[in-house]
Amino acid sequence: MLTCEQQKSLATTISHFLSENRRFTDSFIIDFFTEDLWGKLPESWRSVLDDLTYPQVADLLLDPSHTQRRYPSVWPLTLLAHRSAAHALAFPRGSGSKTCGRDTPEEFLKNQSQSSLLEHIFRKHVKPKKQHEICRLGALVKRLSEETKVSRVVDVGSGQGHLTRFLSFGLRLSVTAIEADSALVATATKFDEELCRTLVKRQNSWNTTAPPSLPRHVAGLVKPGASWEVFVQQLDFEDTREHCNKRLRSSDGHPPASPDFLLTGLHACGDLSTTLLRHFVHCPHVRGITSVACCYMKVTTVDDPVPPGTVGAPQTSHRDSDGPPQFGYPMSSWIRSLPGHQLSYRSREAACHAVEDYLCKLREQSAILRAHAYRATLEAFIREVRPDLSRAGIQAGRKSHLLPFMEYARLGLARVGLSPDLPLDPQRVESMLRRQNRVVVFYTLCLLLSPVVETLVLLDRMLFLQEHGFQSQLVPLFDPGFSPRNLVLVAVKTAAS
Repeated sequence: MLTCEQQKSLATTISHFLSENRRFTDSFIIDFFTEDLWGKLPESWRSVLDDLTYPQVADLLLDPSHTQRRYPSVWPLTLLAHRSAAHALAFPRGSGSKTCGRDTPEEFLKNQSQSSLLEHIFRKHVKPKKQHEICRLGALVKRLSEETKVSRVVDVGSGQGHLTRFLSFGLRLSVTAIEADSALVATATKFDEELCRTLVKRQNSWNTTAPPSLPRHVAGLVKPGASWEVFVQQLDFEDTREHCNKRLRSSDGHPPASPDFLLTGLHACGDLSTTLLRHFVHCPHVRGITSVACCYMKVTTVDDPVPPGTVGAPQTSHRDSDGPPQFGYPMSSWIRSLPGHQLSYRSREAACHAVEDYLCKLREQSAILRAHAYRATLEAFIREVRPDLSRAGIQAGRKSHLLPFMEYARLGLARVGLSPDLPLDPQRVESMLRRQNRVVVFYTLCLLLSPVVETLVLLDRMLFLQEHGFQSQLVPLFDPGFSPRNLVLVAVKTAAS
């Protein structure tokens, strides 16, 4: 576990490294031809990367665990140093069981759709990836419960309640689940009732001396700007409702005694993860937290206060009393003070990509690798006739990369409102498609930095907790090939804190 000074040092190094490599972190691969992205590489890099096979790209560039590297030519020291720095600066993600993205964790060896670590009643309606996650995260929450002697858990962004049910019925914790989508809350309640009926039929599964506590489901949006008192009132605990009223009316600032709870969020999206960390810091009743983040591109920043996919302008309410506006990144004063700490939407979006899955595609030389070349080629023609349609979203179908390019182009042009019969110079098309290997290599160079961006985001959260007097730890809890966002931020309030 890194000390506070080591975290600061690492954050400083990463901030400088990323600021020097924005040609990768801020580039959109569909701009490959329109902005000549290949030409932005040093000539010495281009000469050694141009003829690599896809498996070589995987082994020599992207895979940090590959040690037996055999180079087809002498690489420049600048490229070797760049790759080594990217691998060294990223938090370890665990080895995992997947060597090529297709093997499964040991719990799925007998049946690829059923985890051997979960009873059937907890696998129903649950996909294998989610089974893997709720089993491991549930066990971690249980350990925190035993360590803190707190049996109440709040599952935020609970969705259909799969983790909630396992914590409640499987691990016998008292769970309140809060979810913004009322339809998902209704589904979660329905699944709870199904499980209850199953348990009634299997009465021997019930421990008569300690019956499992039924989970509570609350429909509500956890707003980033709201105080912890408002958050606790949303949860509608019977034994804390009056307490919060007293707290809001209190003049001495000392809250009366109230039951404590743990916070958990499994892939809480965007600012929801950072909001939970702020509640952990400020709410006296939150004793511990396990935070699994996702959707970094939806995190608010000073330069991007309303990212695509979010609602409203949060900066007006992201404020502690008279302090500066609060955003999802950066949270810590330390990283906010670093030159070049800013992360663009594109860099944060890339941090969500699955490196292990792309490694597999490279090693298998998958046909889907031509998808980026197809899209970049089409982008060049679209911009020539309609520059205002640059980077337009085109959904030509999951298997569109298997189509001949001209057929793909007809579908794509129609998706953006252009004539599918728009004339495309066959010789230009062929020239661009012949450079597919370069497109793949450049995309891999961008993907190489994605774990480094994620590391800086998570370091920021750890430093934020440190600045408020709380130690935290990052645990690579899930198999990274099975669940790419596998790092869990764990913090507990000790007696001293």
